This record gives sequence, C-alpha cells and structure tokens, in this order.
Amino acid sequence: MTTIKTQCCVVGGGPAGMVFGLLLARAGVRVVVLEKHGDFLRDFRGDTIHPSTMQVLHEIGALDDFLKLPHQKLSRFGAQFGDQKVQVADFSHLPVRAPYIALMPQWDFLDFVAAQGRRWPGFTLSMHGEAHELIEEGGRVVGVRATVAGEAQEIRADLVVGADGRHSTVRQQTGLKLDVLGAPMDVLWFRLTHKKTDSTETMGRFDTGSLMVMIDRGDYWQCAFVIPKGSAEPVKAAGIEKFRATIVRLMPFLADRIDELKTVDDLKLLTVAVERLEKWWNPGVLCIGDAAHTMSPIGGVGVNIAVQDAVAASNMLAAPLREGRLSDSDLAAVQVYRMRPVRMTQAAQIFLQNRIIAPTLAGTGPIKVPWPARLLDRFALLRRLPARLMGMGVQPEHVKTTPV
Repeated sequence: MTTIKTQCCVVGGGPAGMVFGLLLARAGVRVVVLEKHGDFLRDFRGDTIHPSTMQVLHEIGALDDFLKLPHQKLSRFGAQFGDQKVQVADFSHLPVRAPYIALMPQWDFLDFVAAQGRRWPGFTLSMHGEAHELIEEGGRVVGVRATVAGEAQEIRADLVVGADGRHSTVRQQTGLKLDVLGAPMDVLWFRLTHKKTDSTETMGRFDTGSLMVMIDRGDYWQCAFVIPKGSAEPVKAAGIEKFRATIVRLMPFLADRIDELKTVDDLKLLTVAVERLEKWWNPGVLCIGDAAHTMSPIGGVGVNIAVQDAVAASNMLAAPLREGRLSDSDLAAVQVYRMRPVRMTQAAQIFLQNRIIAPTLAGTGPIKVPWPARLLDRFALLRRLPARLMGMGVQPEHVKTTPV
C-alpha cells in the first residue's frame, strides 16, 4: 500500500469538491481530490451554472475562458399554468459579470475546473480514486484508505472533506445524523430533439395532475417530468405509449418527435430528497455540498449552493491548513456560517413543494395561476427578486483568498 501525505484530501469530484480543491491549491494548500470515476460523464446531473458561480470564476480570472465553452444563456424564466403563460424571473439586471444562467453539461464545467486546478502545483486530481474507509487516530480523522487506479493508497491529511454527494461514503462513516425534511415528488428525466423552429425559452408547465419542465440545451430539450414520490414504477408499468400521450398533451409541439422515446428505459429516475446534516463535521473531517445537505431540484440551485459552500470553506480554512493550525473551531465555523442560507433555501423549496407542486400532482382541482406568479407577470420589476434568489442565492460567496 502506498502512503501519501497532504494537507487536505477531498473525497468527491463534483462541483463542491472540485471548486474547493481548486481554491485551496490556488491559496497554497496541498490538496488531493479523489474522483471514483474515470471521467465526469454522467447524464442528467445539475447542468445549470448560476450567475454567482460564474462570478466566482470571474474573481479568479477564469470566466472569459469558461464562456468560450459551448453553452446556452437563460436570462428569463417563465411558467405555464393550464393555458396561461406568465413570466416569473428576469436575471438580466443582476449586478454580476454574467447576468444569466449558463446551461452547460456538468462534465464540461468539471473538466474546466480540473484544468484550472492543474495550473497550481499543490493540486492533485486522482481519477478512478475511491475512498473506502476513514483513518482515525485518537478520536480524530487523519486520512482515508482508498483505491486509486486499482492500487491501494493510504492518504494522510490534516483535513478530509466529504464532497461525495447525497450517498456520501464519508458522511456514512462519520455517523453524523441526517435530518430528512421530505419531498412529495420524484423526477423522470429524458431528452427530445430541439428543432430550429422551436422556441428557445426554458419553460415549466403546470396542469391538473402533471408538471413538466423543459430546458433548451441547443440541439435537444432536457425534459423533467415530475411525478408523485415513489410512483416511478407504476408510471413505467403503464407503458411508453401512455407516457408519450401525456407529454404531447402538455406540450403539443413535441408530437412530431415523441417517438424518440422508444421504451421506458429512456426515462431516467431522479429520486428527490431534501435532507440536512445536524452537524457537518467531526475532528479532522468536514462535509460540504450534497454530502451535508441535499436540495430539491426546484430552481436548479443545488450546484450553486454546493459551490458557495466550497468558496466559503476555502476562505475560512485555507490559511489554517497552509499554516498547520487547523482546529475543530475552524470546522464548526464553516457550518455556522453556511447553515443559515442552506436552511432558508430548503425552507423556500419545501414551501413551494407543499403549496404548489404537491397540489398540482394530486390533481385536486383546476389549475390556477398562484397570486405571487400573477404579480410577477404583471410587474416586471418584481421579477428581479426571484432572479436574485435563484441566481445568486440567499448569501452569495466571494473569493477572499489570494493566489500563492
């Protein structure tokens, strides 16, 4: 077994782990990021890069290069309740370098962050690197045992960061308590061709018993069909023909390409969860991103919140790590600082789940435009508020470390 010594070992190469690793290395900290897969190619992940995330890239001088990658711009967001369309958010007035949401495959974003990280000598990204066990000594985590490219490694570190998602191995091994806040729905993802004659507007359609969101991805629509919690198997058992008919009823213009859905295997299930750790850390270990708190897909803010965790944690931990003086109080401070925006975001998501999404899926009556949506549609100035909350978050984070 090979033994490696570093200052920080990050488990998980998603948005939180990669951005955290990049910012630490930029600040002069030696960091190893473990990504268990050989690449970042996973479909139907969070593919929305929010204005606050692009502002972070701007603050480290990387935004111009990032925007050279293929992407679509989402400056406004609308919804349709029954047959009535409304506009609910306008990102174009946000006080940032890129006042829109960039729609981009997550693997392109992660590849870009990895390339930025490799510019710094302290950054190591280990693909095919899977952590199996935390190493504890004297009641403190001091590293991880992992397999990297088929070889056993023991990675000793002053801090282990769990950024390995909603099914976090690090979190499970810490024994930290997870509070399940609940979600009334799951999502079936699929894609259909985007034709040149189609609108480019990202849209949501609420109808009695049905809810669907369509995101323009250039040459295809990324579609989310929202279903009641736990109902994926009955929906699939009813057959692809019934599912196709439902989609055409909601979005009639898709009738000429609905046959692209060949079988129910073309529908990919996202099990929705809203969860939060009571405590994010133990001595020597910290959880961030989805490992600390799972978000609902409402607003597409999961990646944004994870990146903001990474920025805040790097701001607070870079100097203690670099100088060899990391303490438990430093880890506790990260949770205290980030808990408020996480709680507020999840509370807003749960409110929308219970007041709008659950009744829509239950089909308890005719679909009406909620009064807040009516106000947003009538008064353009008000659309800046949901855009601010979606695009920037409750507590936007800014890079405070300097390159070393």
